[in-house]
Amino acid sequence: MARGLKPDRPEEGAARAPAARPGGSAAGGEGDLTAVVGANLRRLRMRRGLSLERLSRASGVSRAMLSQIELGQSAPSINVVWKISSALDLPFSALITGRAAGGEVQVLRASDAKILTSQDRAFSSRALFPFDAPRRVELYELRIAPGTEERAEAHPPGTTENLVVSRGTVEIVVDGERAPLGAGDAILFHADVPHAYRNVSDAEAVLYLVMTYAETIG
Repeated sequence: MARGLKPDRPEEGAARAPAARPGGSAAGGEGDLTAVVGANLRRLRMRRGLSLERLSRASGVSRAMLSQIELGQSAPSINVVWKISSALDLPFSALITGRAAGGEVQVLRASDAKILTSQDRAFSSRALFPFDAPRRVELYELRIAPGTEERAEAHPPGTTENLVVSRGTVEIVVDGERAPLGAGDAILFHADVPHAYRNVSDAEAVLYLVMTYAETIG
């Protein structure tokens, strides 16, 4: 969509893992997501035969932060997840995917939502799809604080984004081209170039994103 044996001074781009509630679950499901991201990162890194040092150089994320994420002791921000997934040449969801028991009907409870946020909490991405089957299409809810911008790196080749604005006024910037959108407006664009989401209003903006990959993933 969104940090280690906790250092005295958290590294930029990292957020300390939330304290667990009685029973072992973290507030807002963030603890579960932290563990999922850590396990996936270690599995995918080792599958590619990459050391922490090599992945650090490729992603621009420090070796210390990568280690902390793998240990489930740091909750990475959205930007950090994008950097890692891009370096691994994988879609964003590959790092937040958690396997679940299959079934014809699956209810995704809001209390169990997987939510990633930017470092300043001005931007959040909530996954609105299950992670238990191969897929080419993903659905997210995006929330952007008033007067803020979230920049995204280029996604894997062939990726497209289809956005609809549910609330607020935003500006989508794709490879330098601006597109103003109001409530009810939609946009489709190739997301394998740098792009950004800007909230140009004085209230929180809510958008729904359908992301389509060129190949089935998961």
